Amino acid sequence: MVELTSPFRPVRPVEPDAFAALRRRAIFECCKWDPQVEDVATLAPFPLVMRREAWNEIAALSVALAAETAGAEEELARRPELHGSLGLPRAVRRALAGNDSPCRGAARVVRFDFHWTTGGWRISEANTDVPGGFNEASGFTRLMASEYAGTEVTARAAGDPAGALADAVAAAAPAGSAIALVHATAYTDDRQVMTFLGRELAARGRETVLAAPDHLRWSDGLARVESAWFRGEVGAMIRFFPGEWLPNLPRSCGWKHFFRGGRTPVSNPAAALLTQSKRFPLVWDRLERDLPTWRRLLPETRDPRDVPRRERRAGEGWVLKPALGRVGDGIGLAGVTPGGALTKIRREAWWFPSWWAAQRRFEAVPHRFGEQDVYPCVGVYTVDGRVAGAYGRVARLPLVDHLAQDAAVLVEESQAESPRQGAAKEIHERAAAL
Repeated sequence: MVELTSPFRPVRPVEPDAFAALRRRAIFECCKWDPQVEDVATLAPFPLVMRREAWNEIAALSVALAAETAGAEEELARRPELHGSLGLPRAVRRALAGNDSPCRGAARVVRFDFHWTTGGWRISEANTDVPGGFNEASGFTRLMASEYAGTEVTARAAGDPAGALADAVAAAAPAGSAIALVHATAYTDDRQVMTFLGRELAARGRETVLAAPDHLRWSDGLARVESAWFRGEVGAMIRFFPGEWLPNLPRSCGWKHFFRGGRTPVSNPAAALLTQSKRFPLVWDRLERDLPTWRRLLPETRDPRDVPRRERRAGEGWVLKPALGRVGDGIGLAGVTPGGALTKIRREAWWFPSWWAAQRRFEAVPHRFGEQDVYPCVGVYTVDGRVAGAYGRVARLPLVDHLAQDAAVLVEESQAESPRQGAAKEIHERAAAL
């Protein structure tokens, strides 16, 4: 029987005037350029303060998940016969099945999204391709942590994922070389992430160049940027451009090198799509490698055609997800997704099931912060298999989508411990036990 004691401590929100000042600082210091979406403020005025034992638990689970994910990707990369089950575009499958060596990876970053449910911790997905949230998880979180210093809540930031990623990428790039931050330059929300990471790399003495993927040219597997503001080879890249978008680019930019043939270190290689797909669980039983932590934490997942007809008609026990959906877009959740949108999603899932996944629905537990009940999601980052921090989001409905608010994740400290004492050791001991 799972003990349903909340993993979060109740805390008071930041006072309105103080939070307004903090919000302005987030815009200028943390590149948080979208502090409002539609009529919703994107920053929560309260942090998610996790009890230490709860944080240690999901941190340990994330280490185990990262190891299993790396092993699964390695196996899937050499088994193209399984790629057709993952809902990947045909051009992506062809690129993955090429004869060249896999793209050289560096600073492998993943974010696992945890939810507290009536059955304990569950994950809704893993952002294995191009996880975001770094400005909020590092910059905004630092600002919020300072607001609670010396109060009744003794807590610290869960980590610094932007700093950890910058350290790993800087270490992978040859000394003196520039680092390309490759993203969809037309999107402000993408630009702000890369600008923030660029500042982190600059603080480590590294030159960076903001670039679109069609600015790249490749020679013998090595990447160079050809743009109006920079021309030359780069020593490493951070890719913040979804892997399934790459085939839409001109052939001249050599996008296939992100899958195979690329010798310039990339965080992350586009083969990460193999585990980004929501249909990843459909190939688990055909893999040589076991995935016990994934099986424990991710709800049962099926091809929509394999949902029993009577359950399909009721629709309440299953969540429909696009195989390559992101940020909660396109999710069909009875009682949450508006009726017209839900009908359209169900129709598309039954007509084109190979592009969709049906996931058994879990019952998320709401938590009260201030005067409202919200559904928290804690995204735990790992960089090269080690826990780097967390990205919090809170939603008023049990669906964390683009309207959810970003929330700082803090971890309470016991009075007997220093902020870092024993934490890393405990995380890795738990991971080894799993």
